[in-house]
Amino acid sequence: MKITFEQLQSWIDAPSEDEHLEFKEAKSRYGFEELVRYCVALANEGGGRMILGVTNSRPRRVIGSRAFNNPERIRMDLYERLRLRIEVEEVQHPDGPVIVFTVPPRPLGTPIHYQGAYWMRRGESLVPMTPDQLRRIFDEAVPDYSAEICRAATINDLDPSAIEYFRTRWSRKSGNEALAHIPDEQLLRDAELIIDSGVTYAALILMGTRVVLGRHMSHAEVIFEYRSTEVSGPAQQRLEFRQGFFLFIEKLWYAINARNDMQHYQEGLFVWDIPTFNEVVVREAILNAISHRDYRLSGSVFVRQYPRKMEIVSPGGLPAGITQENILWRQLPRNRRIAEALSKCGLVERSGQGMNLMYEQCVRESKPGPDFAGTDDNQVSITLQGDVQDTRFLRFLEQVGRKTLASFSTPDFIVLDYIHKESPVPDEHKPNLPKLAEMGIIERVGRGRGVRYILSRSLYGYIGKKGVYTRKRGLDKETNKQLLLKHITDNRKDGSALSELIQVLPSLSRRQVQNLIYEMRDEGKIHLKGQTRAGLWYPGTAPITLHGNMNKGAITVQNDGAIQSSATGKNRLKH
Repeated sequence: MKITFEQLQSWIDAPSEDEHLEFKEAKSRYGFEELVRYCVALANEGGGRMILGVTNSRPRRVIGSRAFNNPERIRMDLYERLRLRIEVEEVQHPDGPVIVFTVPPRPLGTPIHYQGAYWMRRGESLVPMTPDQLRRIFDEAVPDYSAEICRAATINDLDPSAIEYFRTRWSRKSGNEALAHIPDEQLLRDAELIIDSGVTYAALILMGTRVVLGRHMSHAEVIFEYRSTEVSGPAQQRLEFRQGFFLFIEKLWYAINARNDMQHYQEGLFVWDIPTFNEVVVREAILNAISHRDYRLSGSVFVRQYPRKMEIVSPGGLPAGITQENILWRQLPRNRRIAEALSKCGLVERSGQGMNLMYEQCVRESKPGPDFAGTDDNQVSITLQGDVQDTRFLRFLEQVGRKTLASFSTPDFIVLDYIHKESPVPDEHKPNLPKLAEMGIIERVGRGRGVRYILSRSLYGYIGKKGVYTRKRGLDKETNKQLLLKHITDNRKDGSALSELIQVLPSLSRRQVQNLIYEMRDEGKIHLKGQTRAGLWYPGTAPITLHGNMNKGAITVQNDGAIQSSATGKNRLKH
């Protein structure tokens, strides 16, 4: 795809920490071997773009590059060295040509090496990848651990009540009543939890007895702790579940719900009883830990409950290709056989929408979204906050209606949450704004770069907060102009700088304030003295200077109609 000028400019304006962009000046030359190593590093880091002819420090400037004059030839040379299809394109910029190398990501489980090293970037330098980083890449190609066979286990090591739990839920989810009558072994073979050569680890994790897990997978356990404070020391309650997940899933929720306080809110005649921990959100977080943890690592899943927050920590970092930034949009189950079994019995969605559901439920209850701040290469940590942030927002969503909310996509909820918190909506979610505005849920304020969105007037009226709506929307144009004129008139002696006028209307952007000032100037209400940033605004129209022969001097017509001659400085006439 041909790179447009606008796309190039967006990369130049991107934040310096963007891990998929690398800028080099390379005004007249750049070493080919260095270029190859940078392409290797970008491929190992998930792909990206190497851009020559742009300064690296912000604000970046285009200076142009003549390092490589034959893009097709350099593309072929790169392919011969790396066997990667790297696209090379020269973009004509007014300040000089810019050369863009688009590097694809490395194959799954295969790091790229060159000259005896697997290169990666560190700051402004290239360094070899560490053994830990290489191990994580090689692990990407490891087959699904949960689908492997435990040679020492038999079907007799699976708890009958767990099998029955799976049967009942699978039959209900699928609507296949025949599942209720087939033998246990056939049921598990149909679910691929047992295959010809034996019992899978997925079957043990979901249905194994305490004895067999203690013998073969003692780390496949969930430990629940309740702590009334975050002070270190023994927990008030500690439960260890070392048995098939189907055997304790309800017991675990019962232990959590026993201390799940109801939060009571009343505003006028409206009363809400909201549990601190939403059952859907908690179950999804636990299911996520069971189906995505790394069972090759020692360590247990921990569920730590506090009065107003909960932490779910599981061994192993995020799966390859999943980051905290894309976790809502990309799915890659680490234990596919477990995920498929949980999907069959209706506990998780096979499409991997559990994280989306968690986020949507948090927005519906005006609670912070799941926090992954404690996540690193060795563990995934999800923190759920239980406090309701804004009861007025609950009434707002009540007016929107359940039917309407049911039609919302996850990006719709994300946009609504940003607007409710008065935060800028990220560019990737802005396409959802027109839909919400058309539905009458949000309103657009301003134009151009200063445009912003707020919750709608009608919904604020419903919850009895019309004053809040007026404050957020701001004053109308004429009122804003009157405020500016008053400030300029009150300071007619010293004049008013633009920086002062921006302070008068802090809710408007610099451009919006300038537009109001220019309108007032065109209406003859104010005038400017000075042409630079030091220019000052004064009330009334600018004095008019006439060059004539009155005592061989200039004649100035003042705002009040008086005429002054520069010849004497004192000759004043009324006309």
